[in-house]
Order: sequence, then C-alpha cells, then structure tokens
Amino acid sequence: MESTLLRIVDVKKYYHSGHQVTKALDGLSLDIFKGEVIGLLGVNGAGKTTLSSILATLHPVTSGQILVDGKSIYANLNDYRRMVGFCPQKINLDNDLTVEQNLVFAGRYMDIAEPAIRDKVNYCIETYGLERYKDSSPEVLSGGYARRVLIARALMHSPKLVILDEPTVGLDPHVRHQLWEMIRNLKNDGVTVILTTHYIDEAEFLSDRICVLEKGRVQLIDTPQGLLTAYQKSRLEDVFIQLIEENKEI
Repeated sequence: MESTLLRIVDVKKYYHSGHQVTKALDGLSLDIFKGEVIGLLGVNGAGKTTLSSILATLHPVTSGQILVDGKSIYANLNDYRRMVGFCPQKINLDNDLTVEQNLVFAGRYMDIAEPAIRDKVNYCIETYGLERYKDSSPEVLSGGYARRVLIARALMHSPKLVILDEPTVGLDPHVRHQLWEMIRNLKNDGVTVILTTHYIDEAEFLSDRICVLEKGRVQLIDTPQGLLTAYQKSRLEDVFIQLIEENKEI
C-alpha cells in the first residue's frame, strides 16, 4: 500500500479580471505518494503550471486544502518549504553569481549550515557534471546545463518532494535523455517527483502514475500501462489524442 506524502483536496484557483473569472483550478483533488514520479499532462490551460506553482507556494489557493500528515501546509509554510524543491520552467539563475555561488546562495537561503552547504555543492557539481562551469556565470551555459543547475539548486536542501515544471522544454533529444536519467536517479534516492510536461514520451518513460488534467480538474489518473490497457492503445500519445478528441465533444 502506497504511503501518501501530499494530499490535495478540492483545490480551486480563480483569477478575477473585472467581471470575468478564470478558473485555473476548479476543485482538484489528488494524492501524491512517497517515492513516486507522477506526471502531469494536459493541454495548455489545463492547470498544470498553476498546480505546480501552488504546490511550490508561489501562489495561494483560492479555496481547498493541501495537507501533509493531515495538517495544512499553510499552518507552517516554512516547514513545508523545507521539504519541497522547485525547478521552474523559466531559467531564473542569477547571472551576477557563478554557478557555484548560485548553489551556495540557495543553501544559505534555506538556512543550511555552511559545512553542509559546501558538501552539498560539491556533490551537486560532481553529480550533474558542472565542474567545468562552476566558476562561470550561468549566462554562458547551454539550455541543458542551465537545467542541470536549476535541478541542483532545487536539491540543495535535500527535499522530500521535487517539482519539475517542463524541465526539458526546448532541449535537444539527447540532452532530454540525459536529464531523464537524472530524474530517474532522484526516484532511486527516494525523492518524490511531480513532473509537468508536454512531452508524452517523457511522461510515459519516467512516470509511475500519470495524471491528466482538463479544465482545472483531474480527468483521470493511472499507471502508463493501465492507461494503455484501458484505452486499448500501444502508445500513450494515442491515448492522449483520444482524450483530447473526447473533450472536444463535451
């Protein structure tokens, strides 16, 4: 039986512009299990990035609950933030600092002791192959290496949960596959990963479960193999296309 790390209960996120209301999330409920990779799929506007941003505490919910061990994360946001690492879609590294200094700053921001920061920086630089760039500004990095630094930064405080929002967007196929291995290694280390992606093959390869969002709600959730069996398809992409077509008919 899976152990639940995070419980999302009837979460709504509404944006108001004059008299117009945009329902980015509209009563979404979902359990995130410890040690799993869960892939979030959906067309643009389905609510993937909104959910990721809320779980990363960048935005509050309009209503609903996000629970850890039965307690709302909003009861003690600092404790919750210590268990979460966030890798945003947009590369937002500080170009006035070196790669190494970006990681050190992240450790200090999370109030980690200096010796532990040094150990973790060395580990991340070695693990993510950043040795040749550690004294360089992030602005000289390729997209793939910048993504490596973003992931390393998110891991500086050894979080239990890592949220990856489109981590391989715009990258060459071979670079994407390198990052896939890094994500699989996170799971092997016991880290729970929430993966937001537009790439169906990426979700199929990496995810223990796939959650398809539609109009701010969970449309369905299952293992990749479960979805293939239920829809009698050989490729997850064909399942996703069928779901899109079904939604157009509603």
